[in-house]
Amino acid sequence: MDRLLNYFANHPFLAGAAVVLAIAVIAYESRRWGERGLAISPTEAVRLMNDGAVLIDLRGPNQFKDGHIEGARNVPGDQLTASHSGFARFGDRPLILCCDSGAAGAAAARTLARGGHGGRLYALRGGLAAWRQENLPVVRG
Repeated sequence: MDRLLNYFANHPFLAGAAVVLAIAVIAYESRRWGERGLAISPTEAVRLMNDGAVLIDLRGPNQFKDGHIEGARNVPGDQLTASHSGFARFGDRPLILCCDSGAAGAAAARTLARGGHGGRLYALRGGLAAWRQENLPVVRG
């Protein structure tokens, strides 16, 4: 312990940088750990959809028409608010939120959770791009 204190006294900039980096790593990892429960893979999404989950596509109407997951409902992300009451009709069924890359889906899940949505919320990890990458079907029109 005495050597550590001596190091901090003799190298304050290096010691300070090490502390800042340690705090940054801890903050990043804790944030990733907190979001881990929200994000699901396309395979997990298929399993949940087979069990009755509702898929919400957050992309715009034109993107939705160009290609979407079968059974998805289109609710553009810019129309989604924390107090969005349109999901009350789904009751306690899980909601899977989908976008192009997965980032907007995770943000929408956090927004709905903060707004008091009581059901289970998931974001499709990687969005529609990951869905297509796994060669899962996409419907046009």
